[in-house]
Amino acid sequence: MLVLSGEVFSVSLWKNLSRVLPHTSILNIYGSTEVAGDCMYFDCKRLAKILESEMLSSVPIGEPIYNCDVRIVGDDGKRDEGEICVSGVCVASGYYSEGDIVSLKENIESGELYYRTGDFGRRLESGDLIFLGRKDRTIKVNGQRIALEEVEDTLRVHPKIANVAVVFCNKPNEHAFLGAALVLKDGSQSTEVLASLKSWMVEKFSSAMTPTEIICVDAIPVSSSGKVDYTLLSSSFFRDYSLNEGHIKNRITLEHIKEAFCKAVGVAEVSDNDDFFALGGDSILAAHVAHKLGIDMRRLYMFPSPSRLHKALTEKEDALENGYQINWETLPKARKEDFLRSLEYGASDFSSSRKRRKVTDSDEYDISNPKAMTSISLSSWESLSETAECSFGRCNKMMHKFDTKPQKSCPEALKVKLPSNVRGTLREMWRVPMDSCVDASPLIVFKNDKILAFIGSHSHKFVCVNAINGLVLWETKLEGRIESTAVVDGDFSQVIVGCYRGNIYFIDILKGTLNWTFRTSGEVKSQPTVDKRRNLVWCGSHDHNLYGLDYRNHCLVYKFPCGGTIFGSPAIDEIRETLYAGTTNGRLISISLINSSFSSLWLLELKAPIFGSLSISTIGNVICCLVNGDVLSVNPEGTIVWRSKTGGPIFAGPSISTALGSQALVCSRNGTVYSFDSETGFIIWEYDVGDPITSSAYVDDHIELVSDSFSPSQRFVCVCSSSGRVVLLRVSCMTDDADRGTAADYNVTKFAEIDVKGDVFSSPVMVAGRIFVGCRDDYLHCFVTEAHSESD
Repeated sequence: MLVLSGEVFSVSLWKNLSRVLPHTSILNIYGSTEVAGDCMYFDCKRLAKILESEMLSSVPIGEPIYNCDVRIVGDDGKRDEGEICVSGVCVASGYYSEGDIVSLKENIESGELYYRTGDFGRRLESGDLIFLGRKDRTIKVNGQRIALEEVEDTLRVHPKIANVAVVFCNKPNEHAFLGAALVLKDGSQSTEVLASLKSWMVEKFSSAMTPTEIICVDAIPVSSSGKVDYTLLSSSFFRDYSLNEGHIKNRITLEHIKEAFCKAVGVAEVSDNDDFFALGGDSILAAHVAHKLGIDMRRLYMFPSPSRLHKALTEKEDALENGYQINWETLPKARKEDFLRSLEYGASDFSSSRKRRKVTDSDEYDISNPKAMTSISLSSWESLSETAECSFGRCNKMMHKFDTKPQKSCPEALKVKLPSNVRGTLREMWRVPMDSCVDASPLIVFKNDKILAFIGSHSHKFVCVNAINGLVLWETKLEGRIESTAVVDGDFSQVIVGCYRGNIYFIDILKGTLNWTFRTSGEVKSQPTVDKRRNLVWCGSHDHNLYGLDYRNHCLVYKFPCGGTIFGSPAIDEIRETLYAGTTNGRLISISLINSSFSSLWLLELKAPIFGSLSISTIGNVICCLVNGDVLSVNPEGTIVWRSKTGGPIFAGPSISTALGSQALVCSRNGTVYSFDSETGFIIWEYDVGDPITSSAYVDDHIELVSDSFSPSQRFVCVCSSSGRVVLLRVSCMTDDADRGTAADYNVTKFAEIDVKGDVFSSPVMVAGRIFVGCRDDYLHCFVTEAHSESD
């Protein structure tokens, strides 16, 4: 048996010990002088299973030993994260008189007192505690609690770093920052390490956890007792030696950038205005350039020519200074448009080799030039910066701030002349690391001239991203795995999302701070539904209940037992003031919202599980998909109007867009996309993607495709297969009385596709030619639609 105590036990050390001593039992012991040495233990035999669901850098400290009691005392009475308090025979009696004691509410009658250790901990889903750091080594940045020990542990993983110490510097009249002192391994050159470390940290840390000033030292200073002397270390940070933006700017010259471009794309010479991606660069080569220059890779996407990248790194008013987005409020309209064009074209001269398209008086623009390679979303995204506050979610669910009918509105589309012989491609604009699988679907929100994307992952991370350039504006860690898709409240001030711990979170949309947490008794995978008329969100839970929560007053208004788990999103018929919810044991429930009693209207037993979200058709019927492959329409009185069968199981809800008239698009696991007439149930057309589909399709409401004056217009429909193929279809807006058709009859063709190299269970959202989708490669992706001729 091997017992470790006294220092943080890293997971990397445990892996090494387990490999060298495979038959040895390893225990991690936690305690302090005040508690007579030890009060908690963890048997590392259980660690491998915990690591399957938890992202940990250190080994848990486990559970109390015999005759010890350990509690977590957090802010506002939270019991899952906070200061570790200890009671029992293990506590030396003299320490009870020193003032660091607390009497917990639930123990007042017994008179039991707890010693405040000054250590912070968090309770894992297994019930074990994990050590986060000392109270004086735990700080809050942008509402996030950050343990400096955790930052140190992560930096030690870097192959060139032997030791590290991190401090928080917050001097009066100066900006606060995290500083890291590094001891490099033998043979490592400080200039090489510092050049690559910035981009390495982008992948490892949130913006709040990233040290902004870094120095290299021969040894970490220690006190007489052998502990790190953080006070002395803090005084070592001076601007001249830090890895800040100024250090990078002074180091990188235009020639350095051109040399990096040449080596990456394999050419002999690069001019100042050459576009990196036009030269053959891709995301992998971009990563090499970023590593070589020691910059954030996203800078290269925003400034893809040597001259523009150099200018961005040397100007004082850099758009990406300190990781913040461009301030849209202070930019004039002309500069907004130039910025958007630079993102789309990636060129400094818009009148050069690429033909610039102009929007005509009829809001139509031409991509009929057979030699042109054009980004279809360009002009549409320019106009979107002026869009009023609205949101776009899976299944074509759209909501305006000043409209009480979320799924009825359809934005005015930009007409694009695109001949039928033109093919297209999907190009990755950016991707955001999420640290684990991303099964949730993205939410796109337009607010205050900003275009924001919200999504969470299995790593507990929930992020707000600038949808234009992929910059993370804020992120927060929730208490459990996230598969729930977020929604924005009716005031467009909060995003609301659930997690596996049974919590429903209300988060400030711009700051990322937590406004309120409501706890259910089961996992929350359902996407909440907004009820603007009553200032409520409706959300289901695995505890078999449907909850109505007041998003303004932060209180529970209604709890309805459904007799089964609610997996998909409920749907609201705003005209009839009726709410519908489906359960995984096959129940479809109707609830009246007319008065505050919220009475049940009817219940249908459909004999098969409902996993997908519900949708309301254009005539007010609820469209429901079952796992057995059935699709049915139920009227407001609870009568099944039609029921149709597909060729495979269905795990996602139908997509209904007024752009396609009465069509309801349903994706099946047999790899087929079905178009149903939502009024009659007839299958209008089918299209076989070739791989299983477990998510919903999405119709791009912002772009209308016109091939000639005699053919009906078309729309883009995005479908993602479970194997990771993102497929873009062209679908005719034609609707007639035929009871069944083929994809050819309705001119359904594949326009473009891309493989994301990971399973996709996330439903895509497509806005003006850009596709947003999560993936099990641990990233949120953004793709842009481009067109070129058939002969290319």
